[in-house]
Amino acid sequence: MPTYKTGNGTNNSVLESWESVSSALLSTSRTKLSVPGIVLACVSLVVMPVLSRAKKRVGRELGSAAMNADAKQTDFCVYLSLILLVGLVLNAVAGWWWADPVAALIMVPIVEKEGLAGVKGEVCCSSFPEANRPN
Repeated sequence: MPTYKTGNGTNNSVLESWESVSSALLSTSRTKLSVPGIVLACVSLVVMPVLSRAKKRVGRELGSAAMNADAKQTDFCVYLSLILLVGLVLNAVAGWWWADPVAALIMVPIVEKEGLAGVKGEVCCSSFPEANRPN
């Protein structure tokens, strides 16, 4: 993969993500059925919301901004698992080989937004103001 000199790592990750997915879309090889991927995405869609609720409860009880931030990241895992599942199922059921790379493209702005917020040091859990106060 070529290295781009853009001035910061965030731009590199965007370009690398785009290059990876666009090469998958332009490839002559087709994505194969991934039963383990479908199963794992389904398990994630069941387990992650339960885990997120538990983390939010513990975060509130402890007044922990870190635990609340982790709960929010778990919520993002749910969204990403759903996008993944849609891509894999469209490939499996409709034979749309390109649905998996398109699903990956849809994930890029979500991941990039979270990455930028983390690099900027933005507080992610404003819905838990009691957890964001200094101890």
